[in-house]
Amino acid sequence: MKRKNISQYQLLKAGIDNKTLDSLKKNKNITLLTVEKLCNILDCTPNDIVVFL
Repeated sequence: MKRKNISQYQLLKAGIDNKTLDSLKKNKNITLLTVEKLCNILDCTPNDIVVFL
């Protein structure tokens, strides 16, 4: 988000809801649909935003 200068507000406007943003902040599970939305908003691939531990 920092590299693309996209704020949380912009994510909200693009269809990512508050509950999902909260889950992301707390490293909780999100759906593949959310990953797809984030990739479309950020113009990236899942490899750019997903880390397997």
